[in-house]
Amino acid sequence: MSEIRAARQTRLDRVLNLIERAGNKLPEPFLLFGLLFLVVAVLSTAISWFGVSVTIPGDDAATPVRGAFTGEGLEFLFTGMAENFIGFPPLETVVTIMLAVGLAERSGLLTAVIRGSIGGSPRWVLPYALGLVGVSASVMADSSMIILPPLAALVFKAAGRHPVAGLLGGFAAAGAGYSTSIVVTSLDALFSGISNEVAAVLPDPGTVVNPVSNYYFNAVSAVLLGLLAGVLIDRIIEPRLWRTGVPSEVVEPEQEPSTALGLEPAERRGLIWSGLAFLVTAALVLLLALWPHSPLQNSSGGFLPESPLLDSVTTLIFIGFAVPAIVYGALVGTVRRAGDVPLLMAQALRELSGFLVLAFMLGQFIALFNWTNLGSLVAVSGADLLRAMHLDGYPAFLGFMVLASVLNLFIISGSSLWTLMASVFVPMFVLIGFEPGFAQAVFRVGDSATQIMTPLNPYMIVLLGYVRRYEPGAGIGTLVARMMPFVVPFWLLWALIMTVFYFADLPLGPGMGIHVGR
Repeated sequence: MSEIRAARQTRLDRVLNLIERAGNKLPEPFLLFGLLFLVVAVLSTAISWFGVSVTIPGDDAATPVRGAFTGEGLEFLFTGMAENFIGFPPLETVVTIMLAVGLAERSGLLTAVIRGSIGGSPRWVLPYALGLVGVSASVMADSSMIILPPLAALVFKAAGRHPVAGLLGGFAAAGAGYSTSIVVTSLDALFSGISNEVAAVLPDPGTVVNPVSNYYFNAVSAVLLGLLAGVLIDRIIEPRLWRTGVPSEVVEPEQEPSTALGLEPAERRGLIWSGLAFLVTAALVLLLALWPHSPLQNSSGGFLPESPLLDSVTTLIFIGFAVPAIVYGALVGTVRRAGDVPLLMAQALRELSGFLVLAFMLGQFIALFNWTNLGSLVAVSGADLLRAMHLDGYPAFLGFMVLASVLNLFIISGSSLWTLMASVFVPMFVLIGFEPGFAQAVFRVGDSATQIMTPLNPYMIVLLGYVRRYEPGAGIGTLVARMMPFVVPFWLLWALIMTVFYFADLPLGPGMGIHVGR
């Protein structure tokens, strides 16, 4: 490692250092979002004075842009502050999951799992395994961007690699590859439902889209993007961390886990029994889900496209971490009495105090941005611009990818963005002879890669908290600079995969082609 640390900085290092320095000159995240809040408030008020409205395809009436500094806006600001904070969507997910993950970490379960699992694994495998797992981690929905990075940091550190490389790589793979997975996820069901609803208004809506309509495209993308993520972590991210002298030790190492790979007999016994507890818990949940007329089923007795089971991802993850952690802790002595469980949870929650403060301001900003309807105005205006350019065939899809990538900087929710864009582009592409399932696949390319570099992604704030355990001086610019090496290669490779499918006229999934009627 000393040779790597001593190496001269590359041209890429200098470019990324410039981006990092420029980005870190921005105000602290709390103040930054406070300033953005004021910008949205002033801009929305000015636009509302001119009576600007936006017609969202599928809606009968135009949606006006509402001003923050109007009577209606001031009422929203004064009455909604607490609700905007408590109702901030990532807050409930982050806090709930971190209670269980923190319990699993502080009981010693996670450390034991990591030490036991990588004992004989070659170090070079880790970045590629992380990339493949991360790209397909969207099966856990947004939780993947909370759970995977700190676990990857522990794995890298235990193997003698840079833990920050695991942090960044885990977040980048899970976030930049969010729209794809080697397994079918709830996002596939959600996207297909939106696509069908929009296409249904057409005389010839094309082939009905189902959750596996993009499976071939997703599987190929997940494998190739996962391997690319491994290359980027191994060849660019980690070497740069060593070269630039980023510390690899946790600041304030409270209860620092041992990195010794050997397991004590008590730890092995704890792992066995906690694994059995996990299997029993999973079996009970499965039994409940499959039970006739189960409350976890939808009204049709199934699970797709929506069901209480799919809406319970956070709860299932909480149980999946908490139950084995308690069993493990009881066997190895880290949980000696019932009162130890809330104490360990409280210790984990204390580390989230910085995120909770930032979530307050971020919640106000996002709530105001959505309330003013500026997001809808930007999305529909961008779609109108693309249509006005009269693009056709491949250039149209390429422009669609670029537009989705740009809008993804402002509208992080993939389902919300697809709802807005599908209403315009699915009918447009069907009318020129392309399947709704193909438009949906093209959207996936632009939907994910750029979200890991925008401060509007609330999970970047969570990541910043993790990184500051190693680098107290890290800022938004630090994260943007370290995500950039993922964004461009991911986008280009994903676009190349789509290009191959397009020109080779390959099926995107079972029964789903590219051209209508083929």
